[in-house]
Amino acid sequence: MRKALRWLLSLVVLIGTLGTGAATATGAATAAEPDIKDRILAIPGMSLVEEKPYTGYRFFVLDYTQPIDHRHPSKGTFKQRITLLHKSTDRPTVFFTSGYNVNTNPRRSEPTQIVDGNQLSMEYRFFTPSRPQPADWSKLDIWQAASDQHRLYRALKPIYGKNWLATGGSKGGMTATYFRRFYPNDMDGTVAYVAPNDVVNKEDSAYDRFFSTVGTAECRAKLNAVQREALVRRDEIVDRYQKWADSEQQTFEVVGSADKAYENVVLDLVWAFWQYHKESDCADVPAATASTDELYGFVDEISGFSAYTDQGLETYTPYYYQAGTQLGSPSFETPHLDGLLRYPGIYQPRNYVPRSISMKFQPSVMRDVDNWVRHDSERMLFVYGQNDPWGAEPFRLGKGSKDSYVFTAPGGNHGANVAGLKAGEKEKATAEILEWAGVAPAAVAKGEQAAKPLAKHDAKLDKRDIEREPLLRP
Repeated sequence: MRKALRWLLSLVVLIGTLGTGAATATGAATAAEPDIKDRILAIPGMSLVEEKPYTGYRFFVLDYTQPIDHRHPSKGTFKQRITLLHKSTDRPTVFFTSGYNVNTNPRRSEPTQIVDGNQLSMEYRFFTPSRPQPADWSKLDIWQAASDQHRLYRALKPIYGKNWLATGGSKGGMTATYFRRFYPNDMDGTVAYVAPNDVVNKEDSAYDRFFSTVGTAECRAKLNAVQREALVRRDEIVDRYQKWADSEQQTFEVVGSADKAYENVVLDLVWAFWQYHKESDCADVPAATASTDELYGFVDEISGFSAYTDQGLETYTPYYYQAGTQLGSPSFETPHLDGLLRYPGIYQPRNYVPRSISMKFQPSVMRDVDNWVRHDSERMLFVYGQNDPWGAEPFRLGKGSKDSYVFTAPGGNHGANVAGLKAGEKEKATAEILEWAGVAPAAVAKGEQAAKPLAKHDAKLDKRDIEREPLLRP
């Protein structure tokens, strides 16, 4: 009898052990596994800000304690804001970052929908509230940010033991790429959307070639004409701009004046149009003979008058700092504006960061990343939009790149994604993402069935939050 009882007890323990690798869609506790929130909060340095309900998931807004300097962890810490969209510990996990602030509402990136997985989202260091106080800006670089991701990944990997993918769009795509460069063994794959690759900051002729061919000749001429007219009428419009700023308590101390800010806003105009609009929207571009009211409204709609106020710049100071120290920034020729620009050299990152913050450009950083992508990268997918100016200097693969791809969405802008690729490339990209995540259906893996996202589209959860941003913010 005692032998029979011991055998039965062993069987119960075995069944319980086999069940510990799975969790319900809502993360409910079982006899073998504590509640997912308790498991997350048991991680040293992790604290809960709030939990928000979402059907089929658990969604947590959290703070995670990170070293200010990963090379010298004893020299202070800061709290980094993160979110976790939890589905199940037996599903793959997607590590998402926008490269800017984190959205504290439930959202699901395209790879997360494709693999039907969990999503960990991280706010980039130095974007508030994830900013050390006092802020030592020398600790804002791509290696420190990649080390933030590495440390967070290692903290959560024991809980989410299945495959991991890194992803992000624009600066987030750049961030996902830099993460793989410095910690190539953490992720099972990387999906980088519309990620610029400014290898040589002083060589920007690719942008001139882009603007000479994008869209139709008629549309290009129309945009150039309205951009020129915006400067012809600058005094009248700047007067209105200043009155608007005064009424909204907006100031121009960093840039220097409303007139200087306006010149930046107008220089953004053509770039911003192609970044966020389609070729069909050319029909809405006003003629150069339009009223000043119409012209003012168009400039505000496309470029945004708030972008170069102190208040508009402050949120993005960390980005401008990085653009002026490591990432690089684009420049392009504007012969149609000859004689109308008053501030040569103003259109660059140093002019958007308070002078109290020192900056020095490091030209070798992007060359190092580009060299790694061409010679050592593995399981990387880059997606670009045909009509997106940021794609003029893309990441390119080399002989050493393994199981990696670069695809371009026809007519796509800065919101280009896998769903917008042409048919064969869309299925190929989807199949690779599923394979890297370890969840490709057998028929897809054998090439007998076209690859499709595993999760159904959710209009709220899959909403793409693309902010209107001026040229220098990818």
